[in-house]
Amino acid sequence: MKPIRPPFHRGVQRYGGSISLATLRVRWTPCFSTIFWGVSLGVESLPRDFRFPDYGLTVVIVSLRTYMRLLVQSRNTDELQVAVIDGNGLLWEYHREQQGISRILGNIYLGRVVNIQPAIQAAFIDIGERRTAFLHVSDLHPAYQAASGIPFDKFGEKSELARGEGSIQDLLRQGQEILVQITKESIGQKGPSVTTYIGLPGRSIVLMVGLDRPGVSKKIDDEDDRERLRALAEGLSQVANTGVIVRTAGQDRGREQLLEEVRILERIWLSICERAGAGGGPVLLHQEADLLLRTVRDLCTDQIEEVLLDDPQIVEKFREYHQNMIPEEPVPIRLHDSKSSLFMEFGVEPQIDSIYDRKVALPSGGSLVIDETEALVAIDVNSGSSTTEKDLESTAVRTNLEAAKEIARQLHLRDIGGVVVCDFIDMVEEQNRQKLEDTFRELVRYDRAKTWFAKLSRFGLLELTRQRIGASKDRAGRETCPTCRGRGTVRSARSVATGVIRELRQGMAVSTTDEALITVGEPVLELLQGRCREDLEALEVEYGKKVVLLEGQGWPPERWTIQYR
Repeated sequence: MKPIRPPFHRGVQRYGGSISLATLRVRWTPCFSTIFWGVSLGVESLPRDFRFPDYGLTVVIVSLRTYMRLLVQSRNTDELQVAVIDGNGLLWEYHREQQGISRILGNIYLGRVVNIQPAIQAAFIDIGERRTAFLHVSDLHPAYQAASGIPFDKFGEKSELARGEGSIQDLLRQGQEILVQITKESIGQKGPSVTTYIGLPGRSIVLMVGLDRPGVSKKIDDEDDRERLRALAEGLSQVANTGVIVRTAGQDRGREQLLEEVRILERIWLSICERAGAGGGPVLLHQEADLLLRTVRDLCTDQIEEVLLDDPQIVEKFREYHQNMIPEEPVPIRLHDSKSSLFMEFGVEPQIDSIYDRKVALPSGGSLVIDETEALVAIDVNSGSSTTEKDLESTAVRTNLEAAKEIARQLHLRDIGGVVVCDFIDMVEEQNRQKLEDTFRELVRYDRAKTWFAKLSRFGLLELTRQRIGASKDRAGRETCPTCRGRGTVRSARSVATGVIRELRQGMAVSTTDEALITVGEPVLELLQGRCREDLEALEVEYGKKVVLLEGQGWPPERWTIQYR
C-alpha cells in the first residue's frame, strides 16, 4: 500500500497531477489497475471514471489539482517571503523572515539554571536571550540527576526514572549548566520553551540524542515501509548515544544517501559537544538554518514543479543550497525579472492579507468565523446562503465537509496552535457525523504540526489541540487595540454616560468645591448635553454645584475624567 498525501506532505507521489485534500490509498493488482479510495470531497475537473493514459488507473473518488509553484520574494524589501501556491493560484504555505534577524526556534544553547519552581515542576533557564526559557520536568533528561556537568556519556543509557518522573528540585540545582534546544518561541509575555532532548533535523532524517533504536516518522503508516526503513536506518549513526529517525522525505532514499546526511549531522553534534564541554554558559552553540535553507530542506518536495525568485543573489544561493542538499532531485529555478511584484503577479498578496481576516468564505455560500482568544481558538461554521441541497441535513453535511477542508488549510496557513474548538452545523444522522470526523482527521493527518483530537460531541463541537511552535500569524501581525484593549467591542455612549453620572453623584456628595469639570469623548459629550442634561441639572440643584462639560479631543468612548475645583 502506497499513500498519496495532501499538498503539504513531504515526498508526495504524483500520478499525472497532485491529489488535494484527501489521503488516498493505492493497491497494485496483477492486471496493473489501481483503485483509489478515501475521503470524497468532490471531483473538480475529472469525471469519476477518468483513466490515466498508459497507467490504467481508475479514479473512484478523488480530487485532482495541478502542480505546485514555490515563490520566493525578497526584492526591494528587508524581509524574505516564501509562498507555495497550486496551479489555480491557491495559497498553501506562507512564511516570512526579516533578513538579518533569525528566529530562535531549533537553536541549541548551553544554558544556566537561574530558578527552580517545585510548585509547577519547572525551571527557568538563562540562555543569553532577552527572556529566560521555560523547562518543564517532562522535557528534562533523567541523566541530569546528580550530574556535575553535561552528561554526554549517559544520554543513551537506560535510567531508573522514565521521562517526566522525579521532582525537578532533585534533578537540577540552581547555577547548573544545561544543554537545551528551543521547542517553542516566545508568545506574548511568555518566554521560549526548551527541552534537553536534542534533535538535529536534516532533509531525510533527524539525528536524535539519546535514541537507542532507529525510528520512523508516524506519518509513514504503511507497515512494510516502516519495517524497511527501520532496517535501512539500523546502524547509520556511529556516534555514541545518538540515533536517527527517518522523515517522510527519506522514504524513497537509499542507505548511502541517508548515510551521507547522517555524517553531516554527526559532525554538527560533535562540534556542539566540544563547545559545550568548554563551559561558559549561557551561550549559543548551534543556530538553526535560515528561512531560505529551511525552504530547500522542507518545502522542495517532488510536488514542486517550478521555483521562482525575484533576486539574482537569492537565486544563486538557492541553487547552491539545492545542489548541496538534493542534487538528485532537479527542479526548474527561474528568475522573475518583471517590474511587477512576484507575489502580486501570482495573486498571492490578497491571500496573505486574508490570513488576518476573521471571516472566511466557503464555496457553497457558507463561511467560517475564526476568533483567537488567550485560552483557545474558536471556529464557527455558518451555512450562510447555501441553498443547493434538498434538505437541512444535506445542507449541513455539504457545508461541514467544505468547512473541514478549509479549516485544515487555515490551521496550517495561519500557524494556529493550542486548543481549537470547531463548532460545526448540527447533523442528525450518526453516519454523517462519523464521516465528518473521519474526513477532518484525514485532512490534517500529514500536517507537520502534531494534532490530537477528541470525538465530535453531541453538540457538533470538535475539539483538538495542535502543536504550537510560536505565535500564530494573526497574533504576530496584530497589536492589541488601544481603544477596546483586545475585547473587540467598546461600551455604548449611553452606558458610559450612566457611569459618569453615577460617579459624579458620589463625588459631589463628598466634595467641598463649587464646580465639577467633566471631560469625555465626543459621542458621550453629545449625550450628556442632550438626553442626560436634565439629570446633570438635577445634580446641580441638589448639591449646589456647577457642572462643566468639556470634549477630550480624540478620546475613545470609554475614557472620561471628573475634576473638582
